[in-house]
Amino acid sequence: MRVGITGHRGLSHQIVSQAQEALTGRLRRHDPRTLTVVTCAGDGPESALARLALDAGAALEIVVPAADFRGTLPSEHLGDYDDLLKQARAVHTTGMPSMTPQARQAAGEILVGLSDELLAVWDGLPARGHGGTADTVAYALGVRVPVTVLWPEGATR
Repeated sequence: MRVGITGHRGLSHQIVSQAQEALTGRLRRHDPRTLTVVTCAGDGPESALARLALDAGAALEIVVPAADFRGTLPSEHLGDYDDLLKQARAVHTTGMPSMTPQARQAAGEILVGLSDELLAVWDGLPARGHGGTADTVAYALGVRVPVTVLWPEGATR
């Protein structure tokens, strides 16, 4: 089973923590020996699931949206991102040099294409910019990849 994860970046610690509980519950539904998690490993819920999956014994694949993606991440997340990259079984790239809305959209499409199911830590609102979490969810639904939204009740971003 291949499970993709997408989610908003820059979420509060409280929202990430609540989402992590929901993600943990979803992970328990799969045998970690046959599970691969696919993510861009951005700060927040994407990396939280990646870490949970690795700790449970699942495989990890990372989609890098652009050559300069690492430079767009918060400095406090760089160590975790680098560690996840080292532990990834495969790293997929869009081939795009810069983080643009097109790079985000391409990464979302690659992520969905590699997934049997998509977990989305998404507030249900339209994307704030092209290639955001809402667009990844819409793409997944359009190509008939099942989507489960994991958003803490009452949370706002």
